[in-house]
Amino acid sequence: MEKETKKLYRSQSDRWLGGVCGGLGVYVGIDPTIIRILFVLLVIFGGGGGLLYILLWIFIPQEPAGIDTPPKNFTPDE
Repeated sequence: MEKETKKLYRSQSDRWLGGVCGGLGVYVGIDPTIIRILFVLLVIFGGGGGLLYILLWIFIPQEPAGIDTPPKNFTPDE
C-alpha cells in the first residue's frame, strides 16, 4: 500500500495575499480562515506573525497549475 506524499505549496485558488494560509490549510487539513486568524493574533500579540508570513511567502513554492485545488465553495456539475 503506497502512501501519498503531501507537499506544501502556496495556494492559487484560496488566497487573499500570498496564498500562504490557503496552502497551509490544505496541507494541515483545516479551514484556512483559522490559520488567517492565528496569523493576525500573532501580529497583534506576538509581533512575529508578519515576519513569519513573509518568510513563508518567500520559501514555500507556488502551487503548480496542474494540481490546483478547487475553491472551498466549489460544487461539481452533475
